[in-house]
Amino acid sequence: MSDREIGTVKWFNNSKGYGFIERDTGDDVFVHFRAIRGDGFRTLKDGQKVEFNLIDSQKGLQAEDVSQTDIADSDM
Repeated sequence: MSDREIGTVKWFNNSKGYGFIERDTGDDVFVHFRAIRGDGFRTLKDGQKVEFNLIDSQKGLQAEDVSQTDIADSDM
């Protein structure tokens, strides 16, 4: 029943498999690679716009079901 949110990847460490997404409200949300949609190696790029569900875990707010937004990414 939760609405999807849009945020910007603040940073993501590929070797550790986690990082943080900045919500539109300015709050930071933890994200783990297991929460990223996709097959194979799942990662996020700093500054990337993403869409996600927000869950309240034992350790605080966490992003779940993370996907890239429809906003065009100019990276190659």
